[in-house]
Amino acid sequence: MSTSTRTEGTGNSAYGRKPFKRSKSHFADRITADGRDGWPVEAGRYRLVVSRACPWASRALVSRRLLGLEESLSLAVTDPIQDDRSWRFTLDPGGRDPVLGIRFLSEAYDARERDYPGGVSVPAIVDVPSGRLVTNDFQQITLDLATEWTALHRTGAPDLYPEPLREEIDEVMAGIYQDVNNGVYRAGFATTQQAYEDAFVALFRRLDEVSRRLADRRYLVGDSITEADIRLFTTLVRFDAVYHGHFKCNRAKLAEDPVLWAYARDLYQTPGFGDTVDFDHIKRHYYQVHTGINPSGIVALGPDPQSWLTPHHREELGGRPFGDGTAPGPVPPAEQVPAAVRP
Repeated sequence: MSTSTRTEGTGNSAYGRKPFKRSKSHFADRITADGRDGWPVEAGRYRLVVSRACPWASRALVSRRLLGLEESLSLAVTDPIQDDRSWRFTLDPGGRDPVLGIRFLSEAYDARERDYPGGVSVPAIVDVPSGRLVTNDFQQITLDLATEWTALHRTGAPDLYPEPLREEIDEVMAGIYQDVNNGVYRAGFATTQQAYEDAFVALFRRLDEVSRRLADRRYLVGDSITEADIRLFTTLVRFDAVYHGHFKCNRAKLAEDPVLWAYARDLYQTPGFGDTVDFDHIKRHYYQVHTGINPSGIVALGPDPQSWLTPHHREELGGRPFGDGTAPGPVPPAEQVPAAVRP
């Protein structure tokens, strides 16, 4: 849940003299098949707003691609650089989202709740007819895409949250969220040595545990891709580019762990994963927005993204990436990451 206040483009939800603590999603309505929260699943009604820089939003990008929801749930991509009003649509002609007609995501928040004091976060789903924010619940959005939007899934869509495995998936995801997904932020935004060291130790302890788990199995739970893999991937794909140096998570690079590096490359090369990644957006956001950490705003040039395309040999472990389903089709032309910044 990459957020900022309306006056500080910090890209995080809360940091200062106290240990970093991620805010809970304030708008937690759910879009469901039965519409019990007042928001029924309906093709074309909602717009998913993301930043390609944000790992929390990138979960939704991957899920939407794998499930084939591109035609049912439209996509808005924000500028990776925020100003004092947070996420903005300056990548679009005239600086306005062409569907919602707004310049800043905060306008959809205001349409839902005037003078909301919290941060403006992505991912966010907006109701197109009313222009109102529906949800910014980054933990629930992708689970609902997998389980509540099934009537709109493409033919051959994988089951990303299979019911028989949910208890194990939830357990694995809980540890990864605490120590890895959120752990890199706890290290990066720590303001005391002890808080930093605690986060650092927990992060690499968990990565070591995950590496051991993946040594003889292709995916985290079961023999196909699940929600757990999506959530781990969006942190791993940013690790060497920003977390290792910018957030001081520098015991080792991802590329120095043979298991995790191969696993991450396997997913990157799987349709629906790497084709959503924009390393240019990622690096410019972290290095230029987090001025408290990087006051110069200088953006690191490395590492070479071509390394993500090298052979990984994980297919030798077996597994079926999409289970009983099939790979997603090509990325819609309007949603392709520019060729100039792809490996």
